[in-house]
Amino acid sequence: MRFSIAGLFMVCMLSASLKAQESPPERPLAVIRRIGDKLIRDTPFRYQLTVRPVNHTLNGLFTVDFGRSLMTGKPAVAYAYTRLTAAADQLLTLQLEHNDGCKIWLNGQEIYAKRGDHTITLHHDERSIELPGTVQLQLRKGENQLLIKSETRGQEWRVYLQPPSRKGAISTESVRYPEIGLRHVPDVSNEVAALSNWLIIGPFANPATTGGRSGLDQVHEPEQDIRFGHMYAGLDGPVTWTIPKTDVLGDLIDPKPWGTNYHWNYHNGGVAWAMQQLAELSGERQYDDYAARFCDFQLASIPFVRHQVQTLNAVTSANYHLVDTPLLDFTLAPSLPFIYRLRQNQNFANRADYVTFIDGMLRYARDEQLRLPGSTIYTRTTPEKYTTWADDMFMGIPFLVQASQYAADPAQRKAFLDDAAGQITGFNRQVWDADANLYMHARYSNRPVKLPHWSRANGWAVWATTEVLMHLPVSHPDYKPILAHYRKHIESLAALQDKSGFWFNVADRPDSQKEVSGTAIFVMGIARGIRYGWLDAARYKPIALQGWEALKTRIDPDGTVHDICMGTMCSEDVSYYLNRPFYDNDTHGLFAVLFAGLELEKMLNASSTTPTGRKQ
Repeated sequence: MRFSIAGLFMVCMLSASLKAQESPPERPLAVIRRIGDKLIRDTPFRYQLTVRPVNHTLNGLFTVDFGRSLMTGKPAVAYAYTRLTAAADQLLTLQLEHNDGCKIWLNGQEIYAKRGDHTITLHHDERSIELPGTVQLQLRKGENQLLIKSETRGQEWRVYLQPPSRKGAISTESVRYPEIGLRHVPDVSNEVAALSNWLIIGPFANPATTGGRSGLDQVHEPEQDIRFGHMYAGLDGPVTWTIPKTDVLGDLIDPKPWGTNYHWNYHNGGVAWAMQQLAELSGERQYDDYAARFCDFQLASIPFVRHQVQTLNAVTSANYHLVDTPLLDFTLAPSLPFIYRLRQNQNFANRADYVTFIDGMLRYARDEQLRLPGSTIYTRTTPEKYTTWADDMFMGIPFLVQASQYAADPAQRKAFLDDAAGQITGFNRQVWDADANLYMHARYSNRPVKLPHWSRANGWAVWATTEVLMHLPVSHPDYKPILAHYRKHIESLAALQDKSGFWFNVADRPDSQKEVSGTAIFVMGIARGIRYGWLDAARYKPIALQGWEALKTRIDPDGTVHDICMGTMCSEDVSYYLNRPFYDNDTHGLFAVLFAGLELEKMLNASSTTPTGRKQ
């Protein structure tokens, strides 16, 4: 039998049409399972050993740890030597902290001296460590010699130096940081210079006198003559110049510019939280196992991280935010999978460790997190004191909601839920821009400026609001105002959706890029609103579905997700947001897409049933 070309074409078209009819569109659950499977494949939950890196630019915290290197355990003094290389003459202010007495010379001139016993105090701020003292260095262009003399009474023995922290501020101002290290020191090899920025020598005598100890003012030979390959008369015998103890650190494996899947941060905790709910919806245990591995890894890491940060002075080493960081991004938000597991599972091996951990987070939520004066809402010291971020609606409020469901005492349950509702209404007063009907990314308390309407920040607000509405009694006095505000926000966002289905990285700036994380959170928030009866399904369901179809174009068959804006500080300058880098598989976006798919699947499953929510 013979067929014409036209006939063959018609047969092929008919076959393709029949196959299309036989293959229904892929369900949201199937799409996000691919993402979950990739997370399981790609996440090692291990540390790798690496040589501690040496930073040769004086733009961070530098520590000279005499105690770990010289280990005298009795009164002594020692010296540290380095060079600062400046591109031009400049006055450099450094923050400073040390135990007991300390002297500093710059180019042979004494510029700092402090005597007497002193205990080291480091203030851990949200994104910095602040040192209480200061010293000014008048650097000349080119090479500058820095010599430190440090005293110990036989206990701790360290000196810390750093330029004043910028506290996360975004600025176009160029800061000139000098080079620090031994690369320009004659008779010091490049191999030594690569290992350390400092040479140290000691210990030397620090004898007791009637007034205390004389070591800081007793002149030892290194103050007069620095010679390599030479022995000096030390406290317990001859000593010579060496470098501080070099450490091997545990580091995360294969970090990207945005981090890894398992470092301690809110978006990785969010991924684990999403995987718990993906397990529930799919009935597939491996997703819950991933979340348990994340939580167990972090809990087991705490002693190790504390050792690296506090004993080895590796203050920005792997997962350092697990230790003493007073910021919601590193406290309440990444703790969501822990408290959720406690709520959902009454019997697992290390449950007591989870309870202890979450007890600490409950105290933090109630008593320790900074709140805006005159208000109950959470606020920050970065980039300025009392900056209120829309992000913190997600960073704090969902945890409060979970706490209200977890606490055993009815009074505590009510207090946490009341706090969550009060946070929503307070944030709505602080960061809502009534002219645009959108949230500003943040608001400074001391300067009346409007920050841009970044999409992900608006997403955090939507997310937190829906978490509260899902659990707040309809009779609660804040319920109707919160619901009305949510509807107004969603209406405004719906009008800004691009014809492609995406929302833009800056919600009301079509000249910004189409972005995945904000789009995903809006899809989630709309689908959730339809499912709970807060939104009109006939109007908003097509918007949610169009957004989901757009998201699917950025998800590969292997679970790779494209076009996610990386983590972002706040700025008055919209160009900062317009030029933010986009990455693949950044977990800021992965967990948003996971939740979007979860809510879409639930919405579609419930479309023929009675709404689960409370229409008002």
